[in-house]
Amino acid sequence: MDRIEQYRQIVQDFLAEFIKNDPNAQLIFDIPRDRYLVMHNEWRGNYRIYGCAMQLDIIAGQIWIQHNSTEIYIDRELITYGVDPNDIILGFRSPEIRKLLAGDRA
Repeated sequence: MDRIEQYRQIVQDFLAEFIKNDPNAQLIFDIPRDRYLVMHNEWRGNYRIYGCAMQLDIIAGQIWIQHNSTEIYIDRELITYGVDPNDIILGFRSPEIRKLLAGDRA
C-alpha cells in the first residue's frame, strides 16, 4: 500500500474511532478530493448543535489538520497511528507560524 493510501486509511480509522461513542456525529469523507470531516447537526433540548468538530485533508502526501474544535491533540494521535510527524501540517496555523514550527523539526 502506498503512503497516500495508508494515510487515507489512517485518517478514516482515526475519525471512526473518535466518533464511535457519539451516535449523533457524522463522518463526511470526500475520498477523491481527500477531505475528511466530523460534523454535528442535532438538537439538545432547545439548543441547536451544528458545526465541524474536525477537518483533515490530505494535500501533496501530507495530512493537514484544517480544523480542531476538540480537546484532542490530533497530531499526537496520528503519530501513534503511524503517520510521520513531518507529514502532519497544522493548517489552522498561519503560514508564518507553520514556517517557525517546521524549523523546530529541521
